[in-house]
Amino acid sequence: MYAVFKTGGKQYRVTAGEKIKVEKLLADVGSEVVMDQVLLVGSGGEVKVGAPVVPGASVMTKVLAHGFGDKVKIYKLRRRKHYEKHQGHRQAFTELEITGISA
Repeated sequence: MYAVFKTGGKQYRVTAGEKIKVEKLLADVGSEVVMDQVLLVGSGGEVKVGAPVVPGASVMTKVLAHGFGDKVKIYKLRRRKHYEKHQGHRQAFTELEITGISA
């Protein structure tokens, strides 16, 4: 069984037991989080597509850790204008383990 759910402006296709990194959630490490914006649920040959969400479907997750991703370096340059700008960014994430899918 698999599901597609939405969080943080992105969509994720998951199965039970999988670990994923999503945009940072306000939840404590070890707590259970229920994702209720499920867009699609599939099991074998049967697929339920929501309009926009599947009614009654949810994805149960467990928060494993919070952290920051790899640094992205931003470099801006205007040629012949003596302008340079250096900047860096590390995106915060939450690591989740999918414990179950209910449809």
